Amino acid sequence: MTERFTDTLRREAEPTWTRAVDHRFVRELFAGTIPDPVMAGYLVQDHRFLDAFLTLLGAAIATADGFEARLTLGRFTGMISGEENTYFLRAFEALGVSAEARIAVPDTAPTRGFKAIMREAAESRSYVAALAVLNVAEWLYLDWAMGAPKPLPANFVHAEWITLHDNPGFRELVAFLRAELDRVGPGEAAVARDYFARAVALELAFFDAAYAAA
Repeated sequence: MTERFTDTLRREAEPTWTRAVDHRFVRELFAGTIPDPVMAGYLVQDHRFLDAFLTLLGAAIATADGFEARLTLGRFTGMISGEENTYFLRAFEALGVSAEARIAVPDTAPTRGFKAIMREAAESRSYVAALAVLNVAEWLYLDWAMGAPKPLPANFVHAEWITLHDNPGFRELVAFLRAELDRVGPGEAAVARDYFARAVALELAFFDAAYAAA
């Protein structure tokens, strides 16, 4: 059986992919033991992606080659702008992170890197480039979230970050993103490999930075 293109990309990204999925941050998230300063810093940095991520989604919608793909990406854009953003605001309140503090904290190097690669992919006007970054951003998170033990942590800040990345709708989204990249990626394989590999490395660095910054 021929290997799926997205499976090939993930295999080529090893061992970095697995190191991110099995990261200390993920293990402590599952256990509900991430110190508040680490979780707060992580979420502050993750929230910084929102503008660049919406730009990337907009580029994917603009360059997609089919109406159904645009509809799916548009619905995801609405979820990011609504449900997920609301979680951030509730979590910041629970963790005692003020709006002023969120602004004052500088970007970490991985945050700067993620913003840059999202905008680079968007500006490339390549649907494949956008899909490669989106696949890493969403599929890698589904991969670690699927490993969460039950019951989930009592603290909603931990529990909802897990369920946001492992629920039926999110699984369908990742399946769609993978299928799209499987379909169009081989035609621009070098582009897909470049963006995918760089994004995986940034995911691992982002988890590492949560502890270094705290």
